[in-house]
Amino acid sequence: MTKPKIDIRECTTVEELSGCVALQQAVFGLPDLEISPVRHLIVTKHAGGFTLGAFAENRLIGFVLSVAAFFGNERFFYSHMTAVSADFQSYGIGTQLKWAQREKALSENVKFIKWTFQPVQARNAFFNLEKLVAIIRQYKPNFYGTDYSTSNEQGKKIGLDSDRLFAEWNLESEKVVALSKSENFGETGEIKRTIEIPNDWNALLNSNAEFAKSEQTRIKNEFQNAFAEGLICRRFERDQQSPKYLLFQR
Repeated sequence: MTKPKIDIRECTTVEELSGCVALQQAVFGLPDLEISPVRHLIVTKHAGGFTLGAFAENRLIGFVLSVAAFFGNERFFYSHMTAVSADFQSYGIGTQLKWAQREKALSENVKFIKWTFQPVQARNAFFNLEKLVAIIRQYKPNFYGTDYSTSNEQGKKIGLDSDRLFAEWNLESEKVVALSKSENFGETGEIKRTIEIPNDWNALLNSNAEFAKSEQTRIKNEFQNAFAEGLICRRFERDQQSPKYLLFQR
């Protein structure tokens, strides 16, 4: 399949937002109770947020949801969900959606976006830290409560905590601005610590759930100790054997 021509625009109609709901079900395999419904997406828009959709020949094949949020007097966006249809996941559409999200936020004078992701998913870590150059300073154990399903085998319940890392995207940082212009940015600072994760978390979870649980505990402890010592995570090294987070002094 040739690289599709993608049009990214805000989803505003009930039909387009319904497409976002269908994508959640298809991409994440979530039960109905965990789906963000059309009403939530409509309320988000009227509360100051927005949903951007990626369209290929008018077919919705991806979206990113931005919820308006405040910290003190500062407004920011909480990026609650990003999804791309399985048959379009090798074309950089998720990256296009996130950079479009940045442009939309800046057009509204918002300069900060944050979101959560699973610490054990190497692909997501690489995307957030290397493709978007977000930084990480927080590890939240069991953020959503115990997962109803923890692998691609729907209905398989092993009681895994829903640990999450917070990605922080400073939209006007030197590094983010350079990357937005496809410019090189010389990384500075000495790597103070690394935290290894499994290369294929889902495969490990399906083959040895108890060992996966112990790995999650190890990763949690290593992150919490590192953050308590004032370290910050801003890089990720891809490796077939031992992918790892790279941590630096703040």
